[in-house]
Formats: sequence, structure tokens, C-alpha cells
Amino acid sequence: MISPQRVSAIATNTVREAIRNKVLYVLLFFALVLISTGVLLSTLSYVERDRILQDVGIAAIRFFGAAMAIFLGVGLIHKEVDRRTIYTVLSKPLSRSEFLLGKYLGLVATLWLQMAVMGVGFAVTSWLSEAPLDAGHAYAIGLAGMEAALLAAVATMFSSFSTPLLSALFSVGIYLVGHLTRDLRELGAASGSEGTATVTSLLHRVLPDLESLNLSIQAVHGLPIAPAEVAFAVLYAVGYSAALLVFATILFQRRDFR
Repeated sequence: MISPQRVSAIATNTVREAIRNKVLYVLLFFALVLISTGVLLSTLSYVERDRILQDVGIAAIRFFGAAMAIFLGVGLIHKEVDRRTIYTVLSKPLSRSEFLLGKYLGLVATLWLQMAVMGVGFAVTSWLSEAPLDAGHAYAIGLAGMEAALLAAVATMFSSFSTPLLSALFSVGIYLVGHLTRDLRELGAASGSEGTATVTSLLHRVLPDLESLNLSIQAVHGLPIAPAEVAFAVLYAVGYSAALLVFATILFQRRDFR
């Protein structure tokens, strides 16, 4: 039985460790710089300045959110093993599933805190540039946070059994492919080959569809976004992340630290 108190204690400690990581602040700094430079880029065009500004800002939030998720996630377990604190932690009345879940939740809390700061930077930049803001921008940034949480689950899964380098390579690969699964499915359907169509459709179902969490185009162009679409995307991210964590727990339970 998973204890919320023990999971919360691990999550809190993970947040404390993560916010001491200087690389995290370097990524946050560059994200804010890129969001701010959207003002300069928008001045290069005489039309659609607001859209260019906000497109750059949301893209920066999504990219650096993903980078933070992968960077922190791949070392989630390795740091404990490398410092040998894993032996002390697991010797206490704490299950491996509680340990892994606590580490993941602490990581997600850290990511969302950083992305909230980026979101504030985006809002301030838009306000100073007199670019319009509406619920669509909040939806886009919120789903960027869900994408980061899903990528954190991917990185956590790989870190539960692999080295940081391989975990990073695998996670980046999933990130890249996750934004292409829809295109692969459409190419397979248009290929005229039943076998190709079946394989690409299967890949689209098995691999994460990260484009379902991308509403930046709708937000930037002021297109209507149905709340049901956002709710479905959130449920998809939560469900996929939960499945990854269950798989990660199974792998972590079988890992030998001796």
C-alpha cells in the first residue's frame, strides 16, 4: 500500500535537491532571454508582430520545459545510486514504488514551478508589447506543462534501468518521434500499402502523441479552443504518464543495486 506521507516526503526532498541545480537556472535564464528576444524578432516584420512575438515565446516555453524534464529526469535515480544514498533510503520502511513515485512527483513540481516563471515572463513580455492575451495562451502553456510531465515520466522510466547517457538519448528520441507520429500515420495511410499503414498506425497508438498537447498555433492565431479538447489532452497525458510509471516501477523493482 502506497503511503501518501512517504511519497510526499520523497517528493519534497526531490524539489529541494532540484532547485539547487545551477544548470536548471541556466536553462531558465536562456528561456526568459529567448522569450524576451521575441520582441526584437517581431520588429523585423511589418505584419503579424504580435503573432511572431507570442509564437517565439510559447515555443521557448515548450522547448525548455522539455529540456528540463529530460535533463532532470535522466539523473533521477542515477544520482541516488552514484552517491549510494539509495541503499540508506531503501533500507527504511519505504517501498521502491513509493520512492519512484515521490521522485517523479517532485520532478514534476519543479518543472511546473519553472514553467510558471516562464509563463509569467511570457505574459509580461506580451503585456509590454501590447500583444493580446486570452484563455488560448493559458491553455497552450498549460498543455506545455503536461507535455513536460509526460516527458519526465519517459525519462524516469529509462532512468529506472539505464545509464544517464542512454536515458537521455532514448528520451530525446521519444521526444522527436512523439511529434512525428501523426505525420507517420498519415504517410502510412497514403502509401497504399496495408502493411505500412498498419505499422504506422500501431506506432501512433503505442508512442506518445505529443502533438495532441500542442495548441500553440491555435493560441497564437486566436483560433477557438474547445475546453473538451484541452480536457482530453490532459487525460491523455495523465494516462500515458501513469502507464509509464507503472512500467518503470516494474523495472525498478527488479533492479539489483548490489
